[in-house]
Amino acid sequence: DVMDRKYLRLIAGSFGGGPVGIETIGAALSEPRDAIEDIIEPYLIQRGFVQRTPRGRVLTPHAYRHLGMAVPRRDPGNQAGFFDGN
Repeated sequence: DVMDRKYLRLIAGSFGGGPVGIETIGAALSEPRDAIEDIIEPYLIQRGFVQRTPRGRVLTPHAYRHLGMAVPRRDPGNQAGFFDGN
């Protein structure tokens, strides 16, 4: 529905597909955390559009294809780690 698409487009457009925290999503959508977790997310997770990770919500490639968007390339080796010298 409309809110599902709004949720997916927010994460894709504003947060590069995630990870993004539930509090940030709630603030951006002007929805309480409970409504997002109880109403919006269960269907999206069941359909394979969203994954909950320890760092936050992440869109799957399936979500991008469903929205008609290009799937971004992720390079996990390019992320700075805790023990990096920088």
